[in-house]
Amino acid sequence: MNSCNQSFLYCWTKVTEATVVNFFGRFSASRDMGIDLGTANTLVYVSGKGIVLQEPSVVAMDQREGVPLAVGEEAKRMLGRTPGNIVASRPLRDGVIADFDIAELMLKHFITKVHDGRQLVSPRVVIGIPSGVTGVERRAVMDAATQAGAREVFLIDEPVAAAIGAGLPVQEPTGNMIIDIGGGTTEVAILSLQGTVLSESVRVAGDELSEAIMQYMKKVHNLVIGERTSEEIKIAVGSAYPNRELDEETMEVRGLHLLSGLPQIVTIKTPEIRESMAEPLAVIIDAVKRTLERTPPELASDIIDRGIMLAGGGALLRGLDALISHETGIVVHVAADPLSCVVLGTGRVLENFKELERVFSTRPR
Repeated sequence: MNSCNQSFLYCWTKVTEATVVNFFGRFSASRDMGIDLGTANTLVYVSGKGIVLQEPSVVAMDQREGVPLAVGEEAKRMLGRTPGNIVASRPLRDGVIADFDIAELMLKHFITKVHDGRQLVSPRVVIGIPSGVTGVERRAVMDAATQAGAREVFLIDEPVAAAIGAGLPVQEPTGNMIIDIGGGTTEVAILSLQGTVLSESVRVAGDELSEAIMQYMKKVHNLVIGERTSEEIKIAVGSAYPNRELDEETMEVRGLHLLSGLPQIVTIKTPEIRESMAEPLAVIIDAVKRTLERTPPELASDIIDRGIMLAGGGALLRGLDALISHETGIVVHVAADPLSCVVLGTGRVLENFKELERVFSTRPR
């Protein structure tokens, strides 16, 4: 009788242990996260749930107390409108961490927000980063995510993640070309068999386009405008390639006149905004051409047949696909959801970990 009881208890213990391990294994996996840690916006994908967060990469700090007052959308509304003791800033510049402590605070805030303030199981995290960052910059991203509560951190180059998110067949032995234009960097890459054959990263992207508009308004119209206004101009009347209908559009811009120091309204047209962005756009086009020039013939043939995929927030600039196509002679497709391509790619890697594990550029130490 005793031996039967002992055998029953042993079996029950083993079944219970297996159930608990299986439960927590599934629970942990359900909390795994893919993060597009962008210069302008941070997007978070939770395994099994999809994209659960999309907020500006901005933190507002109280300088006296040394504590964050707001993160994300609320902090972005404070840009350029804070008193002296409050500073609203972006912890990332040109796609990399510029302020480690604030980046860590921001990541911790987003991770906690995604999980409704609960921290029962530390998640495995996949983060998309620019392909051209240094080893030191990669370690900074991994350290920030680890300090923010991640169990394991995997890094994936943004063009690879964007290609997966855009639905390109990166696992096949065919050439795929993607251009990912974010806030701080433009990534151009040729991909095949889950790997990067060629890539180029230039730190000219959405922010530089906005900065060019600000400088143009100051130089031509003697009008000082802020980052938010410049971004609004780019979205409303920005264009990269001539278009008869678009070129008739106008917009009223409010700012401070340099000479009088008083608020003033200026009316601008689409062609002059296109002219203001010509220089940074030329840098992007040159990066695309350099990459194509170095592409092996067999892969170049695939790209001519399949075309170029355009992703990232910069893909939304009107006429950019037409400009790239005009300069390269290759058809250009804009991804269905260009803003979400990188984070969707990190999510698909999480959910197909074994099949796509070769895409990681950096693994946990």
